[in-house]
Amino acid sequence: MSGVWEQVIGQPAVVAELQAAVADPTAMTHAWLFTGPPGSGRSVAARAFAAALQCPDGGDGTCHACRTVLAGTHADVQTVVPEGLSIGVAEVRELVRIAGRAPSQGRWQVVLVEDADRMTEQASNTVLKMLEEPPARTVFLLCAPSLHPDDVPVTIRSRCRVVGLRQPPVDAVADVLVRRDGVDAGLAAWSAAAAGGHVGRARHLARDEDARLARKAVLDVPLSLVSLAACLNAADDLVSAAREESDRATAELDGAETEAVKQSLGVGARGPGVAAASRGAGHLKELEKRQKSRATRLGRDSLDRALVDLAALYRDALVLATTGGDAPHLAHPDRRADAEELARRIGPEGALRRIDAVLDCRTALEQNVKPQVAVEALTVALRLPS
Repeated sequence: MSGVWEQVIGQPAVVAELQAAVADPTAMTHAWLFTGPPGSGRSVAARAFAAALQCPDGGDGTCHACRTVLAGTHADVQTVVPEGLSIGVAEVRELVRIAGRAPSQGRWQVVLVEDADRMTEQASNTVLKMLEEPPARTVFLLCAPSLHPDDVPVTIRSRCRVVGLRQPPVDAVADVLVRRDGVDAGLAAWSAAAAGGHVGRARHLARDEDARLARKAVLDVPLSLVSLAACLNAADDLVSAAREESDRATAELDGAETEAVKQSLGVGARGPGVAAASRGAGHLKELEKRQKSRATRLGRDSLDRALVDLAALYRDALVLATTGGDAPHLAHPDRRADAEELARRIGPEGALRRIDAVLDCRTALEQNVKPQVAVEALTVALRLPS
């Protein structure tokens, strides 16, 4: 596969469907919904499709249109990537206003919404109105984890052509890490298997030793939970690690953003600039609010990754307990010995109960229960039988 489609890993059927739509305008639809598990490359496929739609050669990957779409700078491709907890109605209304225009230089006006499942109810209703009466040269590309009504309202889904992506095969992910990122073959194979075919996570594990150590710390938790004190310590460690990761990420972003806004408002200016700077206090307050929301999101995402890893280890224990150790595929193949020990100590019913406890914790966090409280309740529920 070449051109813009090279980025879409392990999805030959999806690429063929999108290429056919680009090649034949009668096969085009004004609204597309990309679904698939985390790491399957929903937004990557949507962006490649947007580039191919704007490219005179259907996505060669080298022309000005392809390069600008992939870089996020094409005038006729509007992208929403939620940094906070949700996508609000104001953001979507601005998008809809732009979407109503004719393309200025490209062939289509493309609106790409990553994580469309984070749209508020008002934002979804605004998008729905646009989908019901679409402008002639506008294409909506929405990305969401699943077709469940919690992720995408049925009213929106019924007006979209659905493109279902699957988890890429582990060997395809390992191959791309070697070929595109220059990762050592052994490390690439380990990272792809450890990430369960999640492309972004595999790259992160391959490139960053801190990420590998953080994963190890999470997967060391289940066998350490031998007492109440150990449970509370583990909860502390998990919440602290998520907070530190969020703090590191936000420190890099927040400082530069705040400084840029202050400069544009003339904060610290003398003379005529002082009045303008004082009027800018509201802008700074709004920026602070957005940054706080983003920090919460990053911390929650980091904690969620840890919970998914934990659930997968208990899943491995469940599989080993029910197959007598003859498991065809493990989520954490490098931690097989831990999964076997867990299977021996908690059995299939204990593993199933603990998977439910992890899922309950994820739900609690989504409902804004304080992370410390939710994770302490979880680790106590995961405690090993004496």
